[in-house]
Amino acid sequence: MKQYIFLTLLLAGFIPVFGQLPGSQISQILKEAVNSKRSKSIIVGIIDSAGRRVYSEGVLSDQNPAKPNANTIYEIGSITKVFTSLVLADMSLKGKLSLEDPLSKFLPASIKVPVRNGKEITLLNLSTHTSTFPRFPFNTDPKNIDDRYGDYSNNKLYEYLAAYQPDMDFGARWRYSNTAYGLLGNILTRVAGVKNYEQLVIDSICNPLKMSSTVISLTPALLKNTAIGHSEWGEPVGFLNLSALDGAGAFRSNVNDLLTFAAANLGWVASDLYPAMELTHESRIQKEAGGIDYATMGWTLRQNGGRNIVFKDGGTPGYQTFIGIDKVKKFAVVVLSNSNNGVTDIGTHIIDPDSKINTYQYPWNLLDTIKQTLKNYGIDEAIRLYQQLKLNKSSNLLFDENQLNNLGIELRRNKKIAAALKIFELNATEYPNSVVAYESLGETYKRNGNRQKAITNFEKARQLDPKNLHWDYVLNSLLANKLQ
Repeated sequence: MKQYIFLTLLLAGFIPVFGQLPGSQISQILKEAVNSKRSKSIIVGIIDSAGRRVYSEGVLSDQNPAKPNANTIYEIGSITKVFTSLVLADMSLKGKLSLEDPLSKFLPASIKVPVRNGKEITLLNLSTHTSTFPRFPFNTDPKNIDDRYGDYSNNKLYEYLAAYQPDMDFGARWRYSNTAYGLLGNILTRVAGVKNYEQLVIDSICNPLKMSSTVISLTPALLKNTAIGHSEWGEPVGFLNLSALDGAGAFRSNVNDLLTFAAANLGWVASDLYPAMELTHESRIQKEAGGIDYATMGWTLRQNGGRNIVFKDGGTPGYQTFIGIDKVKKFAVVVLSNSNNGVTDIGTHIIDPDSKINTYQYPWNLLDTIKQTLKNYGIDEAIRLYQQLKLNKSSNLLFDENQLNNLGIELRRNKKIAAALKIFELNATEYPNSVVAYESLGETYKRNGNRQKAITNFEKARQLDPKNLHWDYVLNSLLANKLQ
């Protein structure tokens, strides 16, 4: 297995190999992403037989106008899942477990696990999103609503597991699940006998591959070159904490480390992990009927036009990311952005130019307009302006429940609770069939001490979305506290 020679070049005019996009086109794509407000900053890394090339645009934050570089840290979100599955694959090849092992083999005997038609969920089900678990568990009731999973403990995860009722057979269909990957990370950590999931990945992957900047816990040194996350409309947001769900998306990394990881997946770095990496690339189940994408262990596999591409994207409230590897043409792409607007189309276009880039149009002019009036003249004037703009049917403004809801969340996050409640109430009036409007009202009243109004709004959310067990969970908690 040959050792790859790494180069870091900033070459806008690089002549592409294997039909890749030229550097000038990549640079233009990134400029457009920043100019259109899709990204606060965006960085692309490419690795192939010619070495590494890095392109970047934008700023780390409005307070730090530096461009990102190959060592700048970003949250990578669900790219974490390919680490989790790689640890699983490596453990299976080393005989520490089997992919077909049931959950109950690794959990305390007191933990009830779901059973359907006499079968349990397997580790492979967790890894391939065929466990039937939903995207997130329903039993969340955080102390800090802006840190929804910061206090989500292992006991909470086990509580969820015991209450879960599967709605179809395990392995029958693909359903994306952070819940599954949180549980998988938990189980693998128990099998390895290490202190936490972060240490598991560092010991198993990061240290062997010398990926020293791929972590969950940021050191002061790493924090100095970390891009601050931003919402879709450019507001700074805090870091994501996932706690018991770390295996689903908690890691941070940079372009250099992720290109090293990609090179190892291509076999260009001598590593004992290579057989496990190959195992994670194997096709397992079609993601959507009639589609071209297949789920592997952690990745998505796309085979068309003679190409064999595995890729994974990730997203958190302040970041969007992508890693893709073309196993036939032997190159890889990493895209990191510190705004919560998708970049998967950019990543797939760079790795496969036949894949189109979506035209991005900034949709938050209404939110910005109301926010500026609120800042200058107060909440009542901002509401009057909103009503006037809607009456005038201003063509350059998008009217939907997310405009007001996101403004309300921003106000709540900044401790302006009275103004936030006025915006949320307006939103519920404007969009009486919006679940998100009543959820925001319920969460805010709950934390403002108005239990009865919280109950009223969560009940409205439940009426509109009766299959979501989260409403029952929160309402039961509120009613129990009322009786004490």
